Amino acid sequence: MTVLEAIATRRSIKTFTDREISRTEIERLLAAACQAPNHRMTEPWRFYVLGPEARARYGAALGARKAKRVEEPDAAQAVIEKVERTHRDLPCMLVVSVVLDENPEIREEDYAATYMAIQNLSLVAHAMGLGTHIKSGAIMDDPNSHAAVGLPEGERIIATINVGEPARVPEAKARRQSAELTTWVS
Repeated sequence: MTVLEAIATRRSIKTFTDREISRTEIERLLAAACQAPNHRMTEPWRFYVLGPEARARYGAALGARKAKRVEEPDAAQAVIEKVERTHRDLPCMLVVSVVLDENPEIREEDYAATYMAIQNLSLVAHAMGLGTHIKSGAIMDDPNSHAAVGLPEGERIIATINVGEPARVPEAKARRQSAELTTWVS
């Protein structure tokens, strides 16, 4: 698979088979991530590979956030338990964080570099026959998600990445052509 083919055919995978992802496969993905460009060679990314119980704790933190929108207590508890169980059952879940530099310019560069690392990881996963689902949102700043991961002070969670063998690959979504989004400046 060429890089262009990987870019064109990669999809966000939301359902996975039960196949476990090996440590060797995870290490290959993380090695690809670490090849991302990063200004000043800061290598700002950090990776957390969550086992089943850590995934469940993270799921419980996410479920608690979702449950706040549910008024009935038993239904709210059911939401928490479902999200916790769903996360525990994932074949692999990675948390990607960035080390926070005190310099705002470097902090911005490091954030961008970390997302380039995530893209590398995602494309290599696809080339290996694996699928990824990259997730972000307010949960990234939740103290309960930090506790679930064991995130130290001075780091910020950028994304979580669910990884596994795809159970189903969705059709491509329509995208605008680059010409529609490009201005040539002379």
